[in-house]
Amino acid sequence: MADPAPLPPLPEKGFFRWLPGLWVLKHYNRAWLASDLIAGLVLTALLVPAGMGYAVAAGLPAITGLYATVFPLIAYALAGPSRILVLGPDSALSAIIAATVLPLAQGDADKAVVLAAALAILTGLMCAAGGVARLGFLTDLLSKPVRVGYINGIALTVVVTQLPKLCGFSAKGDGVPQAAMAFVKGAMEGKVKWTAVAVGGVGLLLIFALKAFAPKVPGVLVAVVLGTLATWKMNLPIPVVGAVPGGVPRPDIPIPSWSDLTALVSGAAGIALVSFADTSVLSRTFAARSGQRVDPNHELIGLGIANVAGGFFQGFPVSSSSSRTPVAEAAGSKTQLTGVVGAIAIVVLIIAAPGLVKHLPTTALAAVVIAAAIGLIDIKEMRVFARVRRSDFFVAVFCFAAVAAFGPITGIAMSVGVSLLDFFRRAWRPYEAILGRAQGVKGYHDITRYPSARQVPGLLLYRWDAPLFFANADTFRARIIEMVEDSKVRVKWVIVAAEPITDVDTTAAEMIEELDLELAKRGTELAFAEMKDPVKDRLAKYGLHAQIGRDYFYPTIGVGVKAFLDQTGAEWVDWEDTKAEREDDPPPSRQL
Repeated sequence: MADPAPLPPLPEKGFFRWLPGLWVLKHYNRAWLASDLIAGLVLTALLVPAGMGYAVAAGLPAITGLYATVFPLIAYALAGPSRILVLGPDSALSAIIAATVLPLAQGDADKAVVLAAALAILTGLMCAAGGVARLGFLTDLLSKPVRVGYINGIALTVVVTQLPKLCGFSAKGDGVPQAAMAFVKGAMEGKVKWTAVAVGGVGLLLIFALKAFAPKVPGVLVAVVLGTLATWKMNLPIPVVGAVPGGVPRPDIPIPSWSDLTALVSGAAGIALVSFADTSVLSRTFAARSGQRVDPNHELIGLGIANVAGGFFQGFPVSSSSSRTPVAEAAGSKTQLTGVVGAIAIVVLIIAAPGLVKHLPTTALAAVVIAAAIGLIDIKEMRVFARVRRSDFFVAVFCFAAVAAFGPITGIAMSVGVSLLDFFRRAWRPYEAILGRAQGVKGYHDITRYPSARQVPGLLLYRWDAPLFFANADTFRARIIEMVEDSKVRVKWVIVAAEPITDVDTTAAEMIEELDLELAKRGTELAFAEMKDPVKDRLAKYGLHAQIGRDYFYPTIGVGVKAFLDQTGAEWVDWEDTKAEREDDPPPSRQL
């Protein structure tokens, strides 16, 4: 999704830093307007049924779902950093909201609305506080393989969960396996409405055809409009969205009782965690797809402001939408104006035309969502992972499977754990090398990469490409001892090329102390070269400078080799020395 002209970078300080929506408006390109308007109208067709449906799922009046859609969208458009993200009621939150609010409301619908609104404000305050405290660094755990696997898993989940709607019936199921089983069960029970399949199938084919052969035509909008007209004019017996309930809320501050506050705070903490995890992945992924970057701390603040705004207008907690965001992208959304258009359109529906979407078939909406989800699948990046780094490929596949089987939040948590384990594995058994001198190449290099490289007699130059910590410390010690014992020539010195060693913890420091003593018993000196100053300072605190000797920490490997030759008297002729001697020799005389 390329922009006609990129926006100037958002200022790092000042007024616009906290209201990026106004920054976009200031630099708005008129060429974006048609795309944003069309995308906003298409989005409205999804926002209305989704908002009402998730409100009912949370045990709240359907109209509150529209309130929880309109005001967070407007607030996020002003304060949120992502230009494409769509916020609103979400299935992942409905169960948490219901579990928190309904026991406290005890059947009182009005009290449930107040409690849900208070829950939204508490959630928003927690998210905003997390952004101010710069907790967005947690998104650094979301590696690219995790993000790609997540989006592919979300795409499959969306497609499978939309299949019943495409076929004209409803079926519930959490995760791909349960949703697929529910769909198959419904199909076997004869619930499939072939008229709905025809309307949805034609819409799906129309979207793909226009995208391929007439990309400037808004295929998503065309499919929705034609599906609605066909259902209305032909009076087709298929499920439709139905009329929108009326009423516009006034701003109000929900005040729960003290006895309810503890449960609300606990529920808000869980919702804030789930919302941020889901939003951060979607935000970073869609930002990368459009060549943008998003500050995760700012994302937390934007999410918080959106929830607070919804709470003040009888809404309930919201998050990013993994189904509506790709629809907005597929419909051509360029900026936050898409969300604003969707919000205004909902208000117009509520006030002036609540029956406008009365004949909108749910199968047409399912076709739109499925088409958008298919567009998210990233096979190309998976091939890159498989070719470049197999472990990244397996992490992406695991994340895809985990998200599809257990849902987005659990899937993300499991995938982050697998990513950390993979990193731990690489640090536990890192790349190591014995270094030698290769003719014609400056410096000292891995003898497995340069088979002709010569080792300095009596000197073991060893490089360890990872921090030294509790898990790999004993392996480091064992490898050095093993190489010293297996050497055909007695090793007088071991110099560790320590530039890749970025840290040494207390366990590793104790290991170095033991290694130094163990080598000393064999008549071998331990030294280090190219160690970073912060790591060297840490070893000094551990007392290792005094034990090993400050003179055995060398700024370069070359200086360390020279010190070894000077102190041991070992015979060594470097190829550069030979080259210098050749250059100093007089040229041979010519014989006539």
